[in-house]
Amino acid sequence: MQRFAGKVVVVTGAAQGIGRGVALRAAAEGGKVVFVDRAEFVAEVAAEAQGAQTAGFVADLETYDGAKAAMDFAAQKFGGIDILVNGVGGAIRMRPFAQFEPAQIDAEIRRSLMPTLYACHAVLPHLLERGRGTIVNVSSNATRGIRRVPYSAAKGGVNAMTQSLAMEYAEHNIRVVATAPGGTEAPPRRIPRNAAGDSEQEKAWMGEAVRQVTESTFFKRYGSLEEQVAPILFLASDEASYITGSILPVAGGDTG
Repeated sequence: MQRFAGKVVVVTGAAQGIGRGVALRAAAEGGKVVFVDRAEFVAEVAAEAQGAQTAGFVADLETYDGAKAAMDFAAQKFGGIDILVNGVGGAIRMRPFAQFEPAQIDAEIRRSLMPTLYACHAVLPHLLERGRGTIVNVSSNATRGIRRVPYSAAKGGVNAMTQSLAMEYAEHNIRVVATAPGGTEAPPRRIPRNAAGDSEQEKAWMGEAVRQVTESTFFKRYGSLEEQVAPILFLASDEASYITGSILPVAGGDTG
């Protein structure tokens, strides 16, 4: 399929995981794709899409300046933006809420809410200039779950943002949607989610969260990367032109 032929697609968090899969497949389907990530190797990932029009851009999306620079780069590189997929986020730590330190709570919100909020704001002038556009936010079904309350709060914010933006910008022919992935099997991360590493106690708490996530699904298993990538690209495509404000659970029956 060439669902993204003639489209400029920006994917954040594109160096690894779900974001990488989305960006590479969008390029394979004809899109001009900007891979955005804070990881320096994001340009290497963009180059994997051989024969496609791609570019890598390094930005810290936990800052507004980083988000604006990424959107401006994409618009200058390919003449505008049609689609934004917000893939940055992920729990840094897993522990009982009472065990979180205030700075750790702030860090979770910065990681899993602010990059999406900033990127949505920074892309809007470009979509308004186009007179149309689509934003797909990657949320999480962990808005109900254990051992990661600050992350849950951040993703709840992403859900609220998705619905409010969709309502506000429908008159401008801009769709805003989200998926809510459940637990997903992925290759080892080249950049760890928690640079400080996990203690033995934190590993035990993470194990409890993994068991809860697995048991909450009807299939009693994690999903694959492809099982997350496909719904995101469907929602990003014109096939979903009458869908906006929706948050699609992709979690084996667990609605979060």
